[in-house]
Amino acid sequence: MRIGRGGSVVLWAAMLAGCRSEPQGTHRGSDNCVPPSGESVDRAAGPASQDERMAWWREARFGMFIHWGLYAIPAGKWGERTGYGEWIRDSARIPLEEYERFLPQFDPVSFDADAWARMAADAGMKYLVITSKHHDGFALYDSRWSEWDMGSTRSKRDLLGELKAACDRHGVRFATYHSIMDWHHPDYLPRRPWETRSSEGADFARFRAYLRGQVTELVERYQPAVMWFDGEWESTWTHEQGVELFELCRSLDPWMLVNNRVDVHRGGMAGFSSSSEAVGDFGTPEQEIPATGMAGVDWETCMTMNDHWGYNAADANWKSARDCIRMLVDVASKGGNYLLNVGPRADGTFPPEAVERLAAIGAWMKKHQGAIHGTQASPFGSLPWGRVTTRRDGDDTILYLHVFERPESGELVLPGIGNEALSAGFLAGPRLALHAERRGADLAIALPPTLPDSDCSVVTVRIAGAPVVYRAPRIVAESDEFVSRLRVELADVSDGLELRFTLDGSEPHHRSSSWPGTLELLSSVTLRVRGFHKGEPVTPIVERTFRSVPPRAAMEAGPTRPGLRRQLYAGDWDRVPDFASLPEREAAIVPHVGPPPREERIGTRTSGWIEVPADEYYVFALASDDGSVLWIDGQLVVDNDGLHGTVEKRGGIALARGRHSLRLDWINKSGGAELDLRLAPLGQSPAPLDPASLSHSP
Repeated sequence: MRIGRGGSVVLWAAMLAGCRSEPQGTHRGSDNCVPPSGESVDRAAGPASQDERMAWWREARFGMFIHWGLYAIPAGKWGERTGYGEWIRDSARIPLEEYERFLPQFDPVSFDADAWARMAADAGMKYLVITSKHHDGFALYDSRWSEWDMGSTRSKRDLLGELKAACDRHGVRFATYHSIMDWHHPDYLPRRPWETRSSEGADFARFRAYLRGQVTELVERYQPAVMWFDGEWESTWTHEQGVELFELCRSLDPWMLVNNRVDVHRGGMAGFSSSSEAVGDFGTPEQEIPATGMAGVDWETCMTMNDHWGYNAADANWKSARDCIRMLVDVASKGGNYLLNVGPRADGTFPPEAVERLAAIGAWMKKHQGAIHGTQASPFGSLPWGRVTTRRDGDDTILYLHVFERPESGELVLPGIGNEALSAGFLAGPRLALHAERRGADLAIALPPTLPDSDCSVVTVRIAGAPVVYRAPRIVAESDEFVSRLRVELADVSDGLELRFTLDGSEPHHRSSSWPGTLELLSSVTLRVRGFHKGEPVTPIVERTFRSVPPRAAMEAGPTRPGLRRQLYAGDWDRVPDFASLPEREAAIVPHVGPPPREERIGTRTSGWIEVPADEYYVFALASDDGSVLWIDGQLVVDNDGLHGTVEKRGGIALARGRHSLRLDWINKSGGAELDLRLAPLGQSPAPLDPASLSHSP
């Protein structure tokens, strides 16, 4: 629908051929592969859609994470300190030759793959992700690409093969965690900052071939349901390399899922990709649960049972079984998956505390798994007594009310719901009908004096139809300003609501225009939207003003030359400084925007002219690690300042056809070093800047 005077999505389509080249050195491993799990799908043909690929994972909701390797031998202790985990080689600064002494000591005589898979299955976990290789580079299987693996240990056991077979027997999907970062491989860069090991002769391209080779053999030998990457944040790994590795995985097994840590655009520990270019099937929040989830995005919270991923004998800060159960419920209520970690001991056994918690979670799941597996997110906001998950059942919907604390009123109140309650009762516990009563726009369910489960009782409420929740929608647009036209949509729309709107600032009523799905604005308006149910207003009014603005006039640049001027500065900053007051270390003319050669504790100022082809409102997408700030014609357009991993932020400005001044400041304190600037007219996907549009004054 167009109002007033009258995007494209880019999909990665290319698939890389699988890595088939033989590694350098002696081939010691076996070519014997674990046979496929017998799934009925044609895995070579691939899924018909992303929804089909993700279906089992969305159904699962709950999985087991396992961090196991040589770091289990010191069990968190080095010298007098006992606070180490799987990072012990780096955090305790153990020289490589000393760390290698753990290899002949690793002999997991008590490892029982069936016991592990059975504990996962009994806990209600539908998949298991184990470290095929962590950051120390040691592989839990006999790799043809390496001697730093199980093939060089006393037992030479194929731990992954045993666990894969056990998972198949117990109905648990097998998956692997594989680190991109590798502290052992001679070609991996950068070295740890404290290491004295020389990097002379190291070739990161050769390491990438090694990484692709190991990933290929993992997929072909063990058919993991997920490749769970990590260690992507160091400066040597790039977006392009992440895309290449992602596409390799797709080509090897089109059904296999790949997490977003294959790419560099993970937004810190929050785990959601911060760039529209990022690849990966799901986000990976670490040690945290998003406050409201992330509508329309697949995500998985990974979390430890205590304070460490790898085994630490001194770590007694265990989460209770109740905490773990309620975290699982919280994650599921927000539409995510919960990946709960176990750090096995060096002998191959789970710590007793982990075994106890898995058993307690399993006892709860045995009675309540229907409220977790295959459910969808809550249609409600925050509720004081607990959480909600949902499931469609024919024409009806089942609401699972997870009760953490019994309200003093003795009632569970569902605020602003328009559906009729058909029945209510406990999912597990006393077989009695609970009274459901409408109180205006709310629904109240009466509880008995005591609840059947002290950790989390579940009340089921069957309602007619899809949930109709009296929640105000959210107005979504790229900008409040535009030059020629602007697309406006609504988000967080509750099914069953009639949405009415006005464009003159007046209050919407039941005879106002119905929301068409999308508006295309051609002139300034004040948009107001309200939800109605059965002809009555039931939500607050949401409002947003959009203005058609004149573009900023082009500037007289005088004679120019191709490229931008980049000035480099040395310093240790947490935020972008005023480079004009600092002495530059060097200067150069560069053809495009991007970081200088990888170096820590530096900053750059890139300046010159950018030419735009038409009068339009332009959106700039600025991605950087660490901080960056963009000015156009002296106006701040994007502020992406501060210390952070690769994060993309956007800003816009109305520009007339012609040249405009550009200034982009960037800092890198340590770690990754990324800088990328893209541009597009409003409504289109930002694309790399055309070098022909960039110039500088001599």
